[in-house]
Amino acid sequence: MSRHLTRRGFIATSAAALGTGALAQENSTEIEADISRATPRNVSSFRSLDWRPYFESLAGGAILCDIRSRALHFWSEDQSIYKLYPTSVPLTEDLTRRGRTEVIRKVEGPDWRPTPEMQQRNPEWPDYVPPGPNNPLGTHALYLSWQYYRIHGTHDTRKIGRRSSNGCIGLYNEHISELFSLTGVGTQVLLI
Repeated sequence: MSRHLTRRGFIATSAAALGTGALAQENSTEIEADISRATPRNVSSFRSLDWRPYFESLAGGAILCDIRSRALHFWSEDQSIYKLYPTSVPLTEDLTRRGRTEVIRKVEGPDWRPTPEMQQRNPEWPDYVPPGPNNPLGTHALYLSWQYYRIHGTHDTRKIGRRSSNGCIGLYNEHISELFSLTGVGTQVLLI
């Protein structure tokens, strides 16, 4: 007999994977809120992962961005912290980059300039947007070693859980703020 995992069942299973007791209840509430805000068809992709298939070690912490499931996983170096966030991902495969990189710079209140390719595709876009509520990078940005690629926040929460970016990985502003505080320059990043 086939068992269908309901949203509540998934949340309970995810919370159990993340801890027990009060911590499980707290994580369950956070996960439920995050899942409810992400695109409903993406719910089945939100599951805890083990870091070992993806990284040799957790030196400096590790971020795994899964383009297909539209989820970002973070593990702290000492394995005491594991976070799972819904994300936005690139619109198309030609905008998508996969592989290993790292955080090379962290900026709170980033400014934004479209890339030359973005300007060609969208000539009506401004050349520059200062930090603030209209900034496409949201409140925080983790700059990666690949030119123009970032993990950043967004003020347009409709984008989370969807193919909506020009190459970057987007998070809710409260999630990028938390991830920003957990990561450092040198944190390893893998996009799959």
